[in-house]
Amino acid sequence: MKFADVILPLALPKNYTYAVPPEMEDAVQVGSRVAVQLGKQKKYTGIVKAVHGMAPLEYKTKPLLDVLDRDPVVYPNQLLLWQWLASYYMCTEGEVLNAALPAHLKLSSETLLLFNDAFGDDFTGLDDSEYLIAEALHIRKELRIEEVQLILDKSDVYSVIKKLIEKNVLLVYEELKEVYKEKKENYVQLHEHYAAEEQLAGLFNELGKAPKQMELLLAYLHLLKTQGSVLQSELLKKSGASAAQLKGLVDKNVVWIEKRTVDRVPGAGKADAQVDFVLSPAQEKALAELHHCFESKQVTLLHGITSSGKTQLYMKLIEEHVNSGKQVLYLLPEIALTAQIIRRLQKHFGKKIGIYHSRFSNNERVEIWNKVKTGELQIVLGARSSLLLPFRDLGLIILDEEHDASFKQQDPAPRYHARDSAIYYAGLFGAKVLLGSATPALESYFNAQQGKYGLVELTERFGGVAMPAIEIIDLKKEQAEKTMQENFTPQLRNAIGVSLADNKQVILFQNRRGYAPFLMCTTCGWIPNCQNCDVSLTYHRNQDKLQCHYCGTRYPYVHTCAACGSSNTLVPKNFGTEKIEDDLIQVFPKARIARMDMDAVRNKDSHNKMIQLLEQQGIDILVGTQMVVKGLDFDNVNLIGILSADSLLSFPDFRVNERAFQLMEQVAGRAGRRDGQGKVIIQASNTRHPILHFVTTHDYKGMYAAEVAERQRFGYPPFYRLLKITMKHKQQQVVEQAAHILSNWLRPHIGANLVGPAAPLVGRVRTYYLQEMLIKLPRDTKVIAQTKQLLREHFTKLQAEKQYRSVLIVPDVDPV
Repeated sequence: MKFADVILPLALPKNYTYAVPPEMEDAVQVGSRVAVQLGKQKKYTGIVKAVHGMAPLEYKTKPLLDVLDRDPVVYPNQLLLWQWLASYYMCTEGEVLNAALPAHLKLSSETLLLFNDAFGDDFTGLDDSEYLIAEALHIRKELRIEEVQLILDKSDVYSVIKKLIEKNVLLVYEELKEVYKEKKENYVQLHEHYAAEEQLAGLFNELGKAPKQMELLLAYLHLLKTQGSVLQSELLKKSGASAAQLKGLVDKNVVWIEKRTVDRVPGAGKADAQVDFVLSPAQEKALAELHHCFESKQVTLLHGITSSGKTQLYMKLIEEHVNSGKQVLYLLPEIALTAQIIRRLQKHFGKKIGIYHSRFSNNERVEIWNKVKTGELQIVLGARSSLLLPFRDLGLIILDEEHDASFKQQDPAPRYHARDSAIYYAGLFGAKVLLGSATPALESYFNAQQGKYGLVELTERFGGVAMPAIEIIDLKKEQAEKTMQENFTPQLRNAIGVSLADNKQVILFQNRRGYAPFLMCTTCGWIPNCQNCDVSLTYHRNQDKLQCHYCGTRYPYVHTCAACGSSNTLVPKNFGTEKIEDDLIQVFPKARIARMDMDAVRNKDSHNKMIQLLEQQGIDILVGTQMVVKGLDFDNVNLIGILSADSLLSFPDFRVNERAFQLMEQVAGRAGRRDGQGKVIIQASNTRHPILHFVTTHDYKGMYAAEVAERQRFGYPPFYRLLKITMKHKQQQVVEQAAHILSNWLRPHIGANLVGPAAPLVGRVRTYYLQEMLIKLPRDTKVIAQTKQLLREHFTKLQAEKQYRSVLIVPDVDPV
């Protein structure tokens, strides 16, 4: 008898083994979806990881209920990646499956309520709510939970259902439902009888007395000629006719309606476009060096200064791999970047390229998933989640802006880093990995210096454009002399005025969204805090709400101090992007101003629309958070303003200097990318901070040398690997006790390399109190694996104790 190991979409430490019924033996394949039962009633869709002949000794196997696919939905290499992610990042394969598969490929276990015919039709013993459901069930025989919610007009229906079950009025049945549906569209077709010109001329004569039907016919012929096929919705829109008037043509047998399956994500551009630009001599030299590095190294780091033309090198490499029949994955840290780069790539690669990120609907994700699996899409551009797509024959992975922290998944598990995972995944295919950045992560540059990665450096801007001039303005001095207007120094105000007069564009950067990070009572100093988190509330003036940026809870604006009772004494402190936008309207009333942050660009297409508007010079001044700094390319921007460098340099984190340098250097790189030298003005109170010196001289190597020396001295990456343990509980005392018990167990094995436990800077988030520990591990694969196993054993041991069973333990490998 055959058995199948099945990965279920649950955080289970081990995979379940199921018996394969004889009639399913030929259908079951590794990577295909199967329906299985877990427990008494629950049904799930799982993925077959292995088929073998060994029955488990510990439990009696249940049979598979159904095989859902003729062809596997994932390939063996994806399953190997899932296994590695689960092992390395200390989670389960079920959690990886949940992150990888689009929701509509995971069947949902929907509760179906059935009427119990044995109960009869006497409903006199039921209350009003019970009566409504019983009567509906008596008529319909079955209902779903969502239908019960509609009947009772409330979401909390489970108590009513529970009473009806106890009274034997209804029975519960679990049914697996396939959620994904193909998209269908109505297409209009002209009957073959009118294909000849004579018959068509006769038809025009017949429709002379029906002007709307005549308009429909003319619009149809125009769309047929220009597009090749005619969508019903487009025909009605173009002709201005109604569906009833179109039905008149159908009834006369002039046209007929055909329902077709269509792509939700259609391709764009020509099918076989080619890369047709010419590289500069510096780019040609860098491309030759990349080829040379790839001969001996799997991974190469391209360290190219901002605006040096790294994207054009990527496109040349993509062309080479596509022409050889391979697939290419192009990873970007932000969805905002995909909008601009996709237009460039589609111009050259047409329908061979697709986009994949979290803003797509579940149905769109399924269609992209299937196109990647079949090889129809040769190039995928996307955020970190696109790494989990089922590539057929991957040849190259490009990580642009590889230093960016957005490549690390935070919550939920798997908490993987796309860069490190891409390197493992590429190894399964024998593919190459190209890491690109103007400000590489210290770990990546260290690996390149040590010879583990290849290194190619591109040190001049494309077209010979000079790097922007950077000016540091002393905020303390300007504030003391009272020369500030709103949050702008005179130097920044004057520079903005000059840029606007020259018809140039300006980008202003402030890494805080909202109007003000907090409100403060001027009488007693009270600050409104979130009820669920230990953090102050950010004021959003556009909504006139206070919002917690940790849990998302919104509160009404506070007019009275909760501490001293004073009225109208709460004033905004510090400033965010909303405040800057308001200030600009006051200082530059004629300028066209826009804001790019998470509040302003929530929709799928809003990033794209704003970037296009900036490219078309429909915006004079763009205010934004770090969304505006990452790899965007605007020809007409010649001034960048960083309004508060101190906020970037004051985080209690060992990476703070590296991150601040990267952000400021990246945002500076948006200036003067085409004609003439751009300018960057940085406002700072601590003008003597060493990082500001490295930024003004664009000295990455100097920053690297200083930071690496500090990291080696204090035992941080790249010399050690880090593993952070976060413990959560709704009672502070419980989580503190659990953290100290766990640390006491671990310290004899780990010693001084265990730091903590202690509460983090924000000690309570979403009503959970937090405790953190940090483990520093030598760069030894065997020691790291042993430590992870030790942690798993002690996590299980701690949660076996009744009082700590509800403590959540979150391991984060290589935290950023």
